[in-house]
Amino acid sequence: MGGGALAVARVTGSSSVAACKLAATRSVHCGAPSGSPALLCGSARGSHSSRRHLRGDPCQDLRSSAFLAGEHHGVLAGGVVRQQQHGRAGLRIAAALDTSDVVKAAEGSKSAALVMIRHGESLWNAKNLFTGCVDVPLSQQGIDEALTAGTRIADIPVDIIFVSALMRAQMTAMIAMTQHRRKKVPVILHEESDRAKEWSTIFSQATMKEVIPVKTAWQLNERMYGELQGLNKAETADKFGADTVKQWRRSYDIPPPNGESLQMTAERAVAYFKAEVEPLLKAGKNVLISAHGNSLRAIIMYLDSLTSEQVIELELATGNPMLYVYEEGAFKRRGSPVGPAVDGVYALTPDLATYRNKLESKQ
Repeated sequence: MGGGALAVARVTGSSSVAACKLAATRSVHCGAPSGSPALLCGSARGSHSSRRHLRGDPCQDLRSSAFLAGEHHGVLAGGVVRQQQHGRAGLRIAAALDTSDVVKAAEGSKSAALVMIRHGESLWNAKNLFTGCVDVPLSQQGIDEALTAGTRIADIPVDIIFVSALMRAQMTAMIAMTQHRRKKVPVILHEESDRAKEWSTIFSQATMKEVIPVKTAWQLNERMYGELQGLNKAETADKFGADTVKQWRRSYDIPPPNGESLQMTAERAVAYFKAEVEPLLKAGKNVLISAHGNSLRAIIMYLDSLTSEQVIELELATGNPMLYVYEEGAFKRRGSPVGPAVDGVYALTPDLATYRNKLESKQ
């Protein structure tokens, strides 16, 4: 994305508008680079393990910080870049934020919300097929899961959305946001070409204020399952042996034939999170990520300092929002934003229960 100035205003409570100028200097990769596995995409549905229940309201921290939408006015919903087009001043969403200046606008904000959602059930999840690099849409159940997820996060402010390059993650985010209390419209940033940028120009300042930018990143895609893609999971286990298939699916560093391991997925997903997402959270921006089981497991591994042995036991339910709060320089798990006694931040297998208890004792 070329250079350009954009103005950002933030209002906290009854205080006056604090404005700062941001330079849009970064671009986002919407497709896999040359040399990487083709069409990095897909999802293999994990089993659902026992889920812990929270005591207390996981949204309390947001309420106490005046974070609920409606109490949180004027927060960046998308940078605005002015450009001249056909004799008129156009507006387009900034692809990235210069967070060194955003920090100034975020002064007085003590925390930021990070919501992560594993996409709803896909048509191939429903058929028990390995999805991998295949771009498959949501099933009807997946659509319903996305709607339910939307109601759970309806009161949590969202300033920017990150999605993978796959339609099921994008569908989940878009459908979920239809339930949001603020009714802002998520708009995907198209930066694949100069023409795409030009043609997606918005010519209304008022409309821009009601837009949430959506950044597409192949780095958030599901792990590529190689030669398992399209195969039935049960039939594959019968053919190659249950132990072999379990090793392909659940080991940390052993990939399926011509595919990615969880370790390989973590390298790209966590690097992207550190470079693109974490600076925004540190600057006080509230982020929603809609992605996949393995890319989100990798990010959670980073956030919760899981070992390679612990992360392979981690299970994420489809369509279940996971809430973290970035506060005082640390990420804190707050569970699923529904209310008291609800599904926890992620499902835990028995082997991870001990680790869970240690975490709870520290909070």
